[in-house]
Amino acid sequence: MKFFIYFVFLFFLISLNKGTLSESSDNVTTYPVDFKTGTFEDEIFDPLEPINRAIFDFNNVADKIILEPAAKGYRKLPSPIQSGISNFLGNLKMPLVILNQFLQGQGSNGIESTGRFIVNSTAGVFGIIDVADKLGLEEKEEDFGQTLATWGLGDGFYIVLPIFGPSNLRDTSGMVLTLATDPINAYAVREGEGEFILLRTSINAVDQRSKIIDEVNALRDNSIDYYAAVRSSYYQNRKAAILNIDDSELTPVPLISVEFE
Repeated sequence: MKFFIYFVFLFFLISLNKGTLSESSDNVTTYPVDFKTGTFEDEIFDPLEPINRAIFDFNNVADKIILEPAAKGYRKLPSPIQSGISNFLGNLKMPLVILNQFLQGQGSNGIESTGRFIVNSTAGVFGIIDVADKLGLEEKEEDFGQTLATWGLGDGFYIVLPIFGPSNLRDTSGMVLTLATDPINAYAVREGEGEFILLRTSINAVDQRSKIIDEVNALRDNSIDYYAAVRSSYYQNRKAAILNIDDSELTPVPLISVEFE
């Protein structure tokens, strides 16, 4: 039954945006000579590049025929519905965000995020309404990959995961830890509702992808080497996340990946 609901959801979103596959790209105003990776690219260790490029090509095709059309359909939903879904999914992530903040020694952030989670889970109706933001409790992102980096673990080599996209050895380990420790997913499995993980991951992917449609199309259309541009973007975004700085200071393009949570 859960798989049926999942496929109906994707079919509904794609149907909302019938005809978008015939478009070459969104009309996005950009001013690049070309998207360049710069000297930062020299620091990336990618010994599996031929295999990574093959997986990247598969992911790119899957994005074009499934995820991007679904994301465009999703953007046609009323704004309050999109916000509610995004807020709800963000609230589900908070227990692990809080855990990672404390593991990184961010006590004040952990306390603030705990307050945010409690407020939004109650007054915000399970996180659908972001009441905490109006109270000045800012949303912050922390994950196991960032925690491992804070503890001194290096990147390892670059990996492109099927469906989940760009990663590296450390962040892939962090993803496994997320899957193994997420209390919401663990509860779903314990209750015999393991399909919830697939449903949650899929909706989260569509929600996140809907926010970067224009940026991804601009990157895809203007990059001399799209694979290298995404690889560089991934490392610059992760560096910004680990250092807790605004990623716009490092790169104008988004983090293109799918998350378990």
